[in-house]
Amino acid sequence: MDLMQMWSEMSPFVKALAGVLIFMSMWSFGVSIERYYTFAQARKQSKLYAPQVAKHLKEGRLKEAIQLSQSKQYQYSHLAKVVLAGLQEYQFQQESGGAVDRADMVDTVRRAIQRATALTANDLKRGIPSLATIGATAPFVGLLGTTVGVINAFHGIAASGSGGLGAISGGISEALIKTALGLVVAIPAVWLYNYFAGRLEYLNVEMANSSSELVDYFIKKA
Repeated sequence: MDLMQMWSEMSPFVKALAGVLIFMSMWSFGVSIERYYTFAQARKQSKLYAPQVAKHLKEGRLKEAIQLSQSKQYQYSHLAKVVLAGLQEYQFQQESGGAVDRADMVDTVRRAIQRATALTANDLKRGIPSLATIGATAPFVGLLGTTVGVINAFHGIAASGSGGLGAISGGISEALIKTALGLVVAIPAVWLYNYFAGRLEYLNVEMANSSSELVDYFIKKA
């Protein structure tokens, strides 16, 4: 019995479950391709951005550092987003006028950096939890299809009045394909989730280090 014949003999419910698994597979690979590109660009652009903004800050060129951080050239850089939030808040505090307590100003800048870090981390994480969901649920969707397929096979035996291994082997093999399909979908999704979770943790560490260095810079400047 070939796959096309199996497909034609499946019940609409089992076909729907197979469609769900195919959709899960397409979704996981689509998310993975998009996140891989985003993470690769973030790392590449941040590697170029960091020494340039550090040079501007060491020379006291705050406006140039802000302009650099706003450049479309670094639109994927996670470091640029975090540093920009701190620089803009510092500039706002400087230009707001009136007596500003230095400790309060640094604390305000720190909070702005923390908010930007949280938003950037959440943006980087977009789509990744769905890989974990697919990895966890796909085997059960496949198992549900297998269960329904076995039930249909035995109903067929009861309706025809024939038994024996030959009578049910086709239906059982058709049912087991659903379990195999569920595992084929789930295993790559779990691998991809673990891979991107590791990459995400690395980017979060980079943002935390940059945030700490920027706060130290403002403390010294104050």
